[in-house]
Amino acid sequence: MRAPSLRAGGRKPFRAPRFTVAAFAGIAVALACPAPAAAHVAATPDTVAAGEPATISFRAPDERDDATTVRLEVLFPDQPAISGVTPENLPGWKISVHDRMTAEPAGGSDEMAGKPVASIVWEGGTVPVGTFQEFPVRIGKLPASGTLAFQALQTYSDGQVVRWADPARPGQPEPEHPAPVVTVTPVAVDEASDPDVPARALGGAALGVAVLAVGVAWLRKRPGGGRAEAADEAAEREKARL
Repeated sequence: MRAPSLRAGGRKPFRAPRFTVAAFAGIAVALACPAPAAAHVAATPDTVAAGEPATISFRAPDERDDATTVRLEVLFPDQPAISGVTPENLPGWKISVHDRMTAEPAGGSDEMAGKPVASIVWEGGTVPVGTFQEFPVRIGKLPASGTLAFQALQTYSDGQVVRWADPARPGQPEPEHPAPVVTVTPVAVDEASDPDVPARALGGAALGVAVLAVGVAWLRKRPGGGRAEAADEAAEREKARL
């Protein structure tokens, strides 16, 4: 019988158990693949231009595997106040717009035109498990600039209410239930769109006519009426050209 071969030093070579190698491989894969980010109620787009109409959609995903979303309430910021809000019709959902003064459902779009909005409620519909729903809102005119910090209350079919209202802090991790936020960027004004540019041009032309008229009056006082008449004709031509 042949004796088992030994390496130098008389020791058998070390072999790691198979389960240990598999465990280390699983840990390496887990570290290499980051966990997916948790979904939450968010506003899109997150940046809009000031002074212009815009449509902002509140995206509500159903994060439960045992309940559906049956109600969404979006609270609008106090400052800056937002008015002229019209939610898009969604089949199967009852929509109520509440103004900030009475917190009662508005009678119509004309009535809401000049009233700051406190909240909008969607209810009666269903966001199934594993899906999301967009709740679009048309805003007639956005503030000049700043940040619109909304809050969203998501109600599930078993009665649980998740409040998406935690503010994000610069340099800090994202909160567990972040509030939907939209940034309003100011519009850059150039000379082509500046309404003061035509006014300044007309003002300069009027000043030129006035100077010409003063010159005509001065010429009339000097000897030689022919020159004054010529100046009058020149002034008339200038006015016609303007």
